[in-house]
Amino acid sequence: MKQHVSFVGALHVGFGILGFLVALAIYLSFHFAFGFIEDEPIAQKVLSLIGNTLSLIIIFFSSLGVIGGIGLFSYRPWARILVMIVSAFNCLNVPIGTAKGVYSIWVLMQKETIELFEPAP
Repeated sequence: MKQHVSFVGALHVGFGILGFLVALAIYLSFHFAFGFIEDEPIAQKVLSLIGNTLSLIIIFFSSLGVIGGIGLFSYRPWARILVMIVSAFNCLNVPIGTAKGVYSIWVLMQKETIELFEPAP
């Protein structure tokens, strides 16, 4: 199960970094659109609100994934719980996020995996 846990950690770190890049692309594309609507202040405010909000949400969940993935590499008990929560939200992201979320939850709920995360007596 150690290989599966390492793979889940790598998945979450990799997709977290990809999420940061997507958030940056969304932010830049919405602010690039400002050039086309220079004389529309209401449209600029709406685009700014949507772009910033979307980017911050993606950065938030990507940060949780990266932190949880790094924690999985050192078998921290909090990381297992965090990654399961992030994986539950990933299930809403069809189809890739669903596959990643279901696999992560399956790996982290196995009895052998739970034993890896328990503190040594």
